[in-house]
Amino acid sequence: MSQSKMKMAGLLLAATTTLALGACATETSYRPATGSGFARTGYSDRQIEPNRYIVSFSGNTYTSRDTVERYLLFRAAELTLSRGFDNFILADKQTDLRSRTYSTPGFGGGFGYGGLGGWGPSWSYRGRGFGWRSWDPYFGDPFWDRGVDVQTVDKFEAHAEIILGKGPKPRDNIRAFDAHAVVDTIGPSVVVPK
Repeated sequence: MSQSKMKMAGLLLAATTTLALGACATETSYRPATGSGFARTGYSDRQIEPNRYIVSFSGNTYTSRDTVERYLLFRAAELTLSRGFDNFILADKQTDLRSRTYSTPGFGGGFGYGGLGGWGPSWSYRGRGFGWRSWDPYFGDPFWDRGVDVQTVDKFEAHAEIILGKGPKPRDNIRAFDAHAVVDTIGPSVVVPK
């Protein structure tokens, strides 16, 4: 194989890999919830009275707060219509920001025998290409010189308690929504799995 063909094959492989990885880094689509804890994404709902539900939507780390809240409203409207009702009232709504901090490599710490013949603070860390190392204030070797990467990952999760109603929405309640209008307005922007 000629060198130019090898370069072209390499570029093609790199482009394919980049596209594949880019496809993974997308917002959460509108679907039932999967996963648990910080990895949970999608919508869920739970009935607490005959016409009262708790609805939630959790996005992944690429999903904006706006999208999470929009999908929550869409789920509330969809649930309202599927139960034979026409409107819903947001009795309570909140959006939470959940964050996790990761370090690469990991850290450990303790209090042990330090330099200069005494007890003192010491820290263990796993450095790239170095394995587990230790640091104490007497001998230097600061861990921040070893390629430590600290990253905070954020994601949004919205919850609402809704009360379902029949007929036109109550005009005097600003928390009341016409489920048909919400589906018609928000529906075209909702991304469902392929």
